[in-house]
Amino acid sequence: MARELVIRNGRVVDGTGAPARVGDVVIRDGVVAAVGAGEADTAASDAEVVDADGLLVTPGFVDIHTHFDGQATWDSVLAPSSQHGVTSLAMGNCGVGFAPALPTDEHHAWLIGMLEGVEDIPGSALAEGLPWDWETFPQYLDALDRRDYTLDVGTHVTHAPLRAYVMGERGADPDEIPTAEELGRMAALVREGVEAGALGFTTSRTYAHRTKDGDPLGTRFSTADELLALVGAVGEAGTGVVQMISDAYLSPDADFSREEMSLMRSMVETSGRPLSMTVQQVEQVPQRWREMEAWVAAGVADGLPLRLQVAPRPVGVLQGLEASINPVAICPSYRAIADRPLAERVAALRDPDVRDRLVTEHRTVTAGMDGLAATLFTSFDKLFPMSDPVDYEPAPSTSIAAVATARGVDPVIETLDRMVEDHGRQLLYMTLFNYAAGNLDDVREMLLSPHSVIGLSDAGAHCGAISDGSFPTTALALWTKRPGDGALPVELMVHHLTQRTARQVGWMDRGVLAPGYLGDVNVIDLDRLAARRPHIVRDLPAGGRRLLQDADGYVMTAKRGTVTFRGGEHTGALPGHLVRGAQPAPA
Repeated sequence: MARELVIRNGRVVDGTGAPARVGDVVIRDGVVAAVGAGEADTAASDAEVVDADGLLVTPGFVDIHTHFDGQATWDSVLAPSSQHGVTSLAMGNCGVGFAPALPTDEHHAWLIGMLEGVEDIPGSALAEGLPWDWETFPQYLDALDRRDYTLDVGTHVTHAPLRAYVMGERGADPDEIPTAEELGRMAALVREGVEAGALGFTTSRTYAHRTKDGDPLGTRFSTADELLALVGAVGEAGTGVVQMISDAYLSPDADFSREEMSLMRSMVETSGRPLSMTVQQVEQVPQRWREMEAWVAAGVADGLPLRLQVAPRPVGVLQGLEASINPVAICPSYRAIADRPLAERVAALRDPDVRDRLVTEHRTVTAGMDGLAATLFTSFDKLFPMSDPVDYEPAPSTSIAAVATARGVDPVIETLDRMVEDHGRQLLYMTLFNYAAGNLDDVREMLLSPHSVIGLSDAGAHCGAISDGSFPTTALALWTKRPGDGALPVELMVHHLTQRTARQVGWMDRGVLAPGYLGDVNVIDLDRLAARRPHIVRDLPAGGRRLLQDADGYVMTAKRGTVTFRGGEHTGALPGHLVRGAQPAPA
């Protein structure tokens, strides 16, 4: 056990939403022993003392929507989450994961292909890094339990692997329906997983989730009978939550969205367990999220534990020469140099002849595009250079399209000019969701809803395209310092990141700075708090690449009273571990 930790004279925001107050926090034997003015005077003589005068003191952050399912089997630091004040996280979201797993190379390869496609995690890294020292879900939990971490981890039973484990190849086919016997076995395995320590059950019902080969997940068209049987098993266990993503928030078909929302209500009524669903704003139906918020509010009024999982900023795709995609990646002249070293590509993209060919080719290859592909490769009005620190509410006048128009050049030329900056390491930010009006006013409404919970960071996934593990930093840095009347109280945003998220997954023992709660704490210089521009590193197994994002302003993070990060640097301490299931509040 770590020696006593005393944080003196900080601005304590305790996680409950209560007003900030200046005082001390004493952590003893891994839990909070005292909070208040003068409590440092009770500290042991050999206690580690941190002077927090002028600094913000909060509970450690709780991220309930990550995809570290593979990485957690070989990596103990779990950056970037641990770099952004997170001291507890939940994996196994969106119905994808690595357990249960048939003990065959073929089945392992299918699971890897699923995560590579759905979550953009390098398959080569997973193939080399995953130890596969489990078959069943309880054995997967045991494998996680054998490791120590910078933070606590928990995970869910996931629908897609469960289906494939029980149904074989048929389980990967969205048009296949499990037999009564198969469904009974699946339900039994869900209950077994929850009773062994899963946080709950998760599923995906979106076309956006596809395997490496482009196939939709087998869960996409799961019948109501299948879903109600599986969430019913969670209810029979008497504990656990349900998390799902559905196309309800983005479908232009209002009837479909209402049917999906009705199905989610039935899942809660059947199981009696809390359910949260992904809600984002899309440009095609920018008011759909409000319909879902109203529907959730009506369900809550009827006594149903429903929540919207929302993001605190735009959800976007990073583009660049080192990223998974960029606007000219589909052009023949770029494909011809795509495998060259970065410096050679930069040099080629400065060549006037190459640049002229790319402009012409881009017009040709994108002429017939529609849907998401057209957005990713042609929506220059949604594409912004990433500043450092990152501005997550960029003005429309700073978009690639707007600047190109002002300069009198083709947007492809403006894109090339930006991508070759910083020796080719500059990234561009495409705002896909939550930015229909060119600002974050609607996201502010989401955060003010009493039925919202911050999630969707996808930390550990989208290794070459998205870097949203920094959500906690943005939630504080952007929303407490937003200009004009748009700022939100620091007490609300800390509550969002701590007690509210912890409660959503049943972790009642954390997310609050009060006697008896876990001694998880952040000391933050709020004036300096900012998320830096992401950068590519190649530290995954087999040299796999991923995006990391540093932060300024984190003076210290401690887990169970043990300091894990100082000034953004890992101390080497690993006081975290697997958390099995719900945890009771202090007596």
